[in-house]
Amino acid sequence: MGEHAADDRIDGARLWTDLMRLGEITEPDLPYTRRSFSTKFLEGREWLAGRFRDAGLAVRIDEGGNLIGRRAGCSPDAATIMLGSHSDSVPGGGRFDGIAGVLAGLEVARALRDAGVALEHALEVVDFLAEEPSEFGLSCIGSRAMAGALEEDQLEQQRPGGEKLREAMRRVGGAPERLGAACRDDVLAFLELHIEQGPVLEARGLDVGIVTAIVGITRLELHLVGEAAHAGTAPMSGRRDAAVAAAEIVVAIRDLARACDACGEGYFVATAGVIDVRPNAVNVVPGEARLVIDARCESASLMKRFIDELHSRAAGIAAASAIELAGFRVLSDNDPAGCDPDLQQILLESAAALGRSAMSMASGAGHDAAFVSRVAPAAMIFVPCLGGRSHCPQEWSEPSQLAAGTEVMLEAVLRIDRGVRSVNGSGR
Repeated sequence: MGEHAADDRIDGARLWTDLMRLGEITEPDLPYTRRSFSTKFLEGREWLAGRFRDAGLAVRIDEGGNLIGRRAGCSPDAATIMLGSHSDSVPGGGRFDGIAGVLAGLEVARALRDAGVALEHALEVVDFLAEEPSEFGLSCIGSRAMAGALEEDQLEQQRPGGEKLREAMRRVGGAPERLGAACRDDVLAFLELHIEQGPVLEARGLDVGIVTAIVGITRLELHLVGEAAHAGTAPMSGRRDAAVAAAEIVVAIRDLARACDACGEGYFVATAGVIDVRPNAVNVVPGEARLVIDARCESASLMKRFIDELHSRAAGIAAASAIELAGFRVLSDNDPAGCDPDLQQILLESAAALGRSAMSMASGAGHDAAFVSRVAPAAMIFVPCLGGRSHCPQEWSEPSQLAAGTEVMLEAVLRIDRGVRSVNGSGR
């Protein structure tokens, strides 16, 4: 396999056929839905395991409930090159989010087999358990387990009906009582292909995006207390309207997020996705308001500045409206995960060698790679998706776009295996 011949090494039609077939395994009244731990999820996994075996991969489910197909390398002491993503979906989601990454990894393994190429390193293709938010209130369950980040108290979380996460993991083939065995220290490099879930690549007419970092996600809750009053008899000049203060804070969130995104320190977005006004009656001046904010950033220091400035502005807005800022708290705070610089360079060089256009970009969504990056060098390849749409049935990427991203992944695997560039000093 020469460095410049990958455009005919990937069987794009085979990849596309598998993608469409897996999409058919869905809740019939809510396409495309295959939620983690469900009957349809298990059916999809059984199909995937069969495709893994057909490709000559040795199949197992690890203690964290991850489905793994392994292709042995020539050197038994060499570390593992890992590819993968997830096969579960959000309710009423699409056929590409996560699934494309699992099947791209499978297609790389098949291309190597078809060409008779033996790697020095073992190659693994992984379907991580429950990347999407599950009924247990937790996402990225399998990759958390692989990173040693799935805690005992999280295993005790329950879904509606009372089943505990540990019980559900056991039901799908995991072994939560031996969770430590799922944690990996033998991975030379992890690559995850994914649709962009945004409009940038499509708008710029580019083949692939090389991810610089996966954003940290911080969620904040603000509680405002004013005074409920009769909507007809309370004079405008004396009102303590919590909804008005909340509206001003929403505008402040937008303005702050725009300033942070433009400051040159990386990607930044923030959304006031929950606005709860009480008593929520048409003829009552709102006495209370609650906001929940989702902020995402690839710089921890920039996130801290945003939170500090938002607190200051919210307090000022509340005081000017005679409103009490009764609560301002961080509900959750996940740090950004940087992609490995050497792997980013390998991917950029692979794209260039194949004549594929590429740009570096941050990921505004969370991915399994964020957790895997805690225990191994990790990087991501984005491919365009129609209109940037995702988490909906209209999610779409063209067969040629998926094939192009998979070609870049294959080229990168070959370069990593040959030690063209060391990965964090670990290359051969």
